[in-house]
This record gives sequence, structure tokens and C-alpha cells, in this order.
Amino acid sequence: MKEKKIPMRMCVGCREMKPKRELIRVVKTPENDIVLDATGKTNGRGAYLCRCGDCLKQAEKSGALQRAFSMTVPKELFEHLGEELAKLDR
Repeated sequence: MKEKKIPMRMCVGCREMKPKRELIRVVKTPENDIVLDATGKTNGRGAYLCRCGDCLKQAEKSGALQRAFSMTVPKELFEHLGEELAKLDR
């Protein structure tokens, strides 16, 4: 029997390829809101981050989310995403 293929995604912070289940999806919804998607099924443009805060800081520093979503991401939103990410890690 064939082994099941594991979908891989790249973290926009550290740029490492990891299994999709180890990453958290950040979504730009059709209404131009940016939210964390724990289920991975929310409609919209997605980008993936590791579950650590370091990758979020690196993505902010490098402008990776701005490029992924083709829009400016305010600093307050990064703070809010950091808080939500900390809640998910518990």
C-alpha cells in the first residue's frame, strides 16, 4: 500500500518547509481582514507561519506578509496576531 503524501508548506517567517499541520495559517479574507485560521479552511488568501512568535517577528521585519497579501499590514495587527498565536500555543 502507498504511503500517504504529507502536504508541505513554507513558513513566511523562517522560510522553512514543514508539514502543513505544524504551521498556522494567516488569512486575508475577501473583506481585506487579516485573521489567524486554526482550522485551515477559512476562505481567502493564505500564508503560513510556524507556531512560535519568532517567525511572526521575522515576517514583520522582512515584510513577508505584506508581499503575500499585496497590502500594508499595520503594526497593531502584528501585535494582535502575536496575542492570538500565544493563546493557540497553550
